[in-house]
Amino acid sequence: MLRRAAAAAVVLAGSLAPVAVADDGTTLGNDPGCRGSLLSVTVCASDNSGSDSSGGGPGTKAKPAGNRGSGGSALKCTYEKADPQPPAENLAWDGKTPKDGAIYRVWCEGGSVGVTFVPTGAAGPAAPAIDPELVARRAADAMKLVGPKVASPRAAGKYVVGMPMWMWVTRSTSSYGPATATATAGGVTVTATAKVAAIRWDMGDGTTVTCHGPGTPYSADRGKSPSPDCGHRYEHTSAGRPDDRYQGTATATWTLEWTAPALNDGGEFTRPDRPRSACASVRSRSSTRRPGPPRPWPDHRPDHGPT
Repeated sequence: MLRRAAAAAVVLAGSLAPVAVADDGTTLGNDPGCRGSLLSVTVCASDNSGSDSSGGGPGTKAKPAGNRGSGGSALKCTYEKADPQPPAENLAWDGKTPKDGAIYRVWCEGGSVGVTFVPTGAAGPAAPAIDPELVARRAADAMKLVGPKVASPRAAGKYVVGMPMWMWVTRSTSSYGPATATATAGGVTVTATAKVAAIRWDMGDGTTVTCHGPGTPYSADRGKSPSPDCGHRYEHTSAGRPDDRYQGTATATWTLEWTAPALNDGGEFTRPDRPRSACASVRSRSSTRRPGPPRPWPDHRPDHGPT
């Protein structure tokens, strides 16, 4: 199978005409008479496995095209000649006729969609074009991936300077993967599978820890041993910091692999997620001592590690 990265974009002559977009991503055009005639992308998502999808319209494979964004970086776009062409009164024609050229539907990385007029003989897509990677990104959008579900450190937990802290997350389809979805556009169906590749823990004390797994839950029989795969030791108390806690975060990076069997194509891309709170209250050893008869120190609580 061909494994590829994004191709260099080319600039399409023409300009985007105003267009309405429905909640489901379907381009409706500029009057009720063209509803559904310009763009239809079908996306289906499932929790743990691929799902069938249907829909899409006619079109044949061609090279991807693109426009330049305001930041100057290449923006990957997919173009497909509208079939059928919108009615003459549609504003996408902008006073032109089929003798002058044709209307192409376009959607770009990031979710922007619209239509554009391409004059006959002008530089641009020579044939209807579908970029399967962009279709894969639309499938990824449908997965509704969320940030890590932090199990430890716990917001209510009390931790001790110098003692090993065990960090881990609760795994679910939407917060860790794998999650699978399919999307279809222009007759091309793409299946994408997402899973967390790494979690970056910002500990709030100026250090970061990158864990390539969900982390191992602590249990009392582990005693004072450090986590085998995702841990940290605080060297100072959190006293005097906001809310007397280290204001940490956990941020996941997702890897999404996609395949387009009909095109014998496939690839992968990464997507960072929004950081989630991972705060910790850290005390000195002396502040954890309690009155009463001697007892083993420190307390070991199976739900969040040594405290």
